[in-house]
Amino acid sequence: MSVPQSIDHSVTGYSLPHAYWMAKASDLAYKDRATIEQQARKWGFDRVLHHETRFTPPFPLEDTQAYTMASDRMIVTGFRGTEPVQIRDWLTDAVTPPVPGPAGTGYIHHGFGEALESIFPTVRDGLSELRDQEQSVWFTGHSLGGALAMLAGCRMYLEEPRLRADGVYTFGQPRTCDRLLAKACDKGFKDRLYRFVNNNDIVPQMPPEPAFTHVEALRYIDSKGKVHTTLPLVTGLVDRVGGMTADAFAPASDGVRDHFIDNYVTALERNLA
Repeated sequence: MSVPQSIDHSVTGYSLPHAYWMAKASDLAYKDRATIEQQARKWGFDRVLHHETRFTPPFPLEDTQAYTMASDRMIVTGFRGTEPVQIRDWLTDAVTPPVPGPAGTGYIHHGFGEALESIFPTVRDGLSELRDQEQSVWFTGHSLGGALAMLAGCRMYLEEPRLRADGVYTFGQPRTCDRLLAKACDKGFKDRLYRFVNNNDIVPQMPPEPAFTHVEALRYIDSKGKVHTTLPLVTGLVDRVGGMTADAFAPASDGVRDHFIDNYVTALERNLA
């Protein structure tokens, strides 16, 4: 296997090369509009929509952003994330109760729910506009963007089934929902939803269980950068202890270093090389 030089617009299922490109698409969500449009064209997407809303949640976040790029065969929506120190309060909040999930299924983190609600209408309408040739649809995001990608995928599946994504790839995604919604996602997105966690990344360990949980489809990147389909028990325990020493949200900690999207892209590239 080698590192693909361009994204395959005909892909229909899971593959490491596609995961690599979805990680790069997640990284692109952090860029400015001009950079997003220029890179999308290089990747073979001739149409780009930007989704941005001013948003004042209970915790600091300036706005919610995403973009959608489309070709005649594929559509990708990338949700922008944020740094772990900026969403520390979101991840550790245990005071405000969760809110009902998509179509009233289970419950979701109230902050993530509000962030998605602020941008979901433009994402949904954009997909309706761009999907004119039955293109495949993919959602992706890193950190907070991963939470939004996962919840948007669930909401499309439960409320707008004609726009259901063919796949959702998240990187360093926090826990977003309760077990009831997680099970619904596991059923509706079997072999479609993939959650990548890099080694000691602190963000996927938050908010705390049992109120919030993850979907099943884990792809774990170990300390040597190898991708596993499950979390090895011994390795996972060692990584968890390392990531939780001192302040796991401190800039120099393993918990933060392993969260950076650049490290996800690099690890996936090494697996391909």
